[in-house]
Amino acid sequence: MNISSIVVQARAEHMNDLVEFFKNCGFCDYHFHDEALGKIILTVEGEGVDEEIQHFKSIQTTPHVISAEMMMAYSEDELDRERAKLVDKDPVPPMLEDENLKAEEIRYYGDLKKKKI
Repeated sequence: MNISSIVVQARAEHMNDLVEFFKNCGFCDYHFHDEALGKIILTVEGEGVDEEIQHFKSIQTTPHVISAEMMMAYSEDELDRERAKLVDKDPVPPMLEDENLKAEEIRYYGDLKKKKI
């Protein structure tokens, strides 16, 4: 499952019609709008990237939409891959398990796995 947030830009005179359309269209979820700024906040979901992009393109091609930009994206598959990386790795760098290494010999450069002595 992929979920993305979309910010739509539109002119104030079309705002009410667009909000009603997006509330009822079935390919996105409406969350908020600011008529003074001409912004509408939506989310789209898809089983995969292709479905998500199809919904995004439907928003972009809606009459009176000046622009639609994807702001945030979430992918369950991506999250699962990153979690697997954390599970598969030893969280303690090997240098910290070296009993012969003296703390004063360690120079820290922002990453304990890139040891520079």
